[in-house]
Parts: sequence; C-alpha cells; structure tokens
Amino acid sequence: MVLKTDDVHLLRAAQLGDLSAFEELVRRHRTRIYRVALRMLANPADAEDAAQDAFLQCWSALPRFRAESSFSTWVVQIATNRCLNMLRSRRAEASAERTDARAARLSEVVETRAELEALEAALVRLTPEQRAPLVLREFEGLSYEEIASVLEVTVPAVKGRIHRARLELIAAMRQWR
Repeated sequence: MVLKTDDVHLLRAAQLGDLSAFEELVRRHRTRIYRVALRMLANPADAEDAAQDAFLQCWSALPRFRAESSFSTWVVQIATNRCLNMLRSRRAEASAERTDARAARLSEVVETRAELEALEAALVRLTPEQRAPLVLREFEGLSYEEIASVLEVTVPAVKGRIHRARLELIAAMRQWR
C-alpha cells in the first residue's frame, strides 16, 4: 500500500511542474481509476478513455488543487464525473443494443457466467446517479462521506441512491434465486 504522505510529496512536486512526479502519481492510481471507470461504463475502451481524460484533467487542474482531500479522492471524483458525462451523452438506442447483445451471449455460457452477466447488465441499467455511488461503495470501498465528497452531494443522498440501486439489483436478480 502506498503511503498517502508519499502522494503529498509527489503532488507538491507535480504542482511545481515536475512531470516525472505526476507520472508516478498516475502510475500509482491508474489501476483504481480504470476499475472505477470500467465498472461505471462497462466498456474497456470507454473506461480507458475516461481514465486518460481524468488524468489529463488532473494535470491541467494541478495548480488549482488545494489538497482539501487526498489526491486519490480528487482523481476518483474527476474520473467519476467524466464517466457520468459519458453515460449521459450515450444514446438510449446504443444502450438497448448492448443489452440485447449481452442477452444473446447469455445462452452460450454456463449458469454462473450467465448470472454474472445478468448482474453486470442490471448494473448497466442503473441510472448514472445510482450506479456511481454503488460502484464507489461496493467495488472501491469508499465511505459514505468520501462518496458524498466525490459526487458533491449529501451523505443522506448517497445512502438513498445506494439503497435504490440495491433494490433495483435485487429486483433484476430475482430469477437467479
């Protein structure tokens, strides 16, 4: 586990224009950022684009970063917002086509794989406002407070969104019980 103090030193150096310090920050956090983006976008190419865009935005915004949160929380927030923007810009037809393609593949895999695919499809069908806090909580282990900070909403709003997302997933997965 990388110490947060190491990130602080690298962040300070990067803010002074040290590209190698920023590259080290990217190296340390890129896997986590990609995982968040992949869980939210369900598409490896889009997730890679979102992660790269997030780090580019970080580099551009470094002089304005005031360290009110950790670098990790900040970059997760930027990546999450980028993913939300990408999800909002997708057309409804494209989403329906992907869901249909997933449904066709389900008949070709074993039941365990089918259940995982169904869960993934159910996750994709969640609204971006439900998916983001659920991914950050369940897959990334962020606290409710951290999620509220990342999404710039209240803790009760985070809890409500996660609760509604869980109810949607439970309803979608009833057939697998």
